[in-house]
Amino acid sequence: GGFRSVPGFAFAVKDISTLSMVSKTISGLLVHYISTSAGSRRLLLQDFHRPEPPAPRGGASILEHYRALGLLLKRCTLLLPTRDRLKYVHKVLSGVSCFKLNGCASPLHCLGLQCYGVFLQILTAGWDELECHRVFNFLWELGNLARKVQTVVSSKPGSARRLELRIRLFCRAVLLFSPGSRRSDSAFWLTRILKPWPMVNQARLLYIIFGPVSSRDGHVVWQKMIEGPTDESSLKGLADAIKLLYGTEAREWTADDVISLVDELSVVPQEWLMENNARLLLLSGNSICFTFLASKAVNGRAVELARLMVFMALVCEKDLYCMDWAVKMMQKVCKVFSTALERNNFLQCLENTFAHMLMDTLQAVLAGERDEEDSSFLNLFHLVNAQANFHKEILYMAMGDNSSST
Repeated sequence: GGFRSVPGFAFAVKDISTLSMVSKTISGLLVHYISTSAGSRRLLLQDFHRPEPPAPRGGASILEHYRALGLLLKRCTLLLPTRDRLKYVHKVLSGVSCFKLNGCASPLHCLGLQCYGVFLQILTAGWDELECHRVFNFLWELGNLARKVQTVVSSKPGSARRLELRIRLFCRAVLLFSPGSRRSDSAFWLTRILKPWPMVNQARLLYIIFGPVSSRDGHVVWQKMIEGPTDESSLKGLADAIKLLYGTEAREWTADDVISLVDELSVVPQEWLMENNARLLLLSGNSICFTFLASKAVNGRAVELARLMVFMALVCEKDLYCMDWAVKMMQKVCKVFSTALERNNFLQCLENTFAHMLMDTLQAVLAGERDEEDSSFLNLFHLVNAQANFHKEILYMAMGDNSSST
């Protein structure tokens, strides 16, 4: 009650946060005041829906306001056990509907979840892994998220579009992409989100959170990888997530786990076009790309490996990557084969694939299969150039000239 006597309670949140460290008595008074209706009205700003939210007292943005509020509650509850801290924070924030999974009527135009994300990031900074596990479990139980995730991963893709969107926004804004969050934090939260589920569900969930979405309504576009070649922007989110799980920050994931997840992802919701597989691997980086290709070689899947390699050459040609990268990757993969016979069989498959693809594409052109963009002729153009440039790099390498020039 002591703070009510201060005219307008004219302190910025940062100042109150500093004040909370003066003494245990003041900290206790603050804890009580914040949880009152008067404290909530003054501290829980809810102007989340303006295109550019006006700065509150002190000139800070609403995101900075909630960052400061997170630090205030962190300091005020410092002496409480984790469970009690979480209960208190929930009590304080429970009136903010935009912090809830289904709480906002216009989630695509709302900063609420981002504010919740920066608040939680500051609150939990420095907490040990066990405490962060408790935070995740608390959030998951509070929003009944396990049941909701079960609904979207077991339903027909797109049949629960609104719920898919809500889960995507919540996971991204609250846990994964808070401004200033570290890769290790993102890896921890993503692991918590995915690991409870079987691999097939992990792949579905990864696509929901990181896959391409409609620019019109934000819903997940499930047919993007199936209907035709896609661009880098549609795959970048998935590639970044794969790199995160493959990196040293994600300690609970082995290389085999990540490769299996990539394999499973390539049939979500149905088998992807091989060109989109190849583009995803290129965007995921050298290490993941080689490990994935090497696993095909080790498991005797030479035909599939050859098709992937040809499409990688095609993607290099289309997206203007250096073709010598594809040739060096092929050379590296060739060293994985245990016998010369296996290696030569793969190289034969590679050349056969180039030939078959060229013939199929030429046949489409001759048959007059044209659309507005004349894509069949364009495909033939790219494929011929891809083959020529791929073999040019091989010739440079064979002749001992690695300084290829265009």
